Amino acid sequence: KDREQHMKEYIASLRAIEDAMEPYKEQKRDLRSEYAENGWLNKDEQRLAVRAYRLLKDDVDLGELIDMYEALKGGS
Repeated sequence: KDREQHMKEYIASLRAIEDAMEPYKEQKRDLRSEYAENGWLNKDEQRLAVRAYRLLKDDVDLGELIDMYEALKGGS
């Protein structure tokens, strides 16, 4: 196979992956909208929650996690 064929196959694979991901992206947008519309979490609170989630799934810096927790609960 030449470079052009590899490029075509890569683009086709990328498109298939992104097409498969789209329903999940829509679900995520709907979730954000639902929480905002119902007044459960505003956009800033949602961003903080996402950051906290990402901290938990990565190596956690305990100081940063505590700061995030304080921000989420409305502390200092």
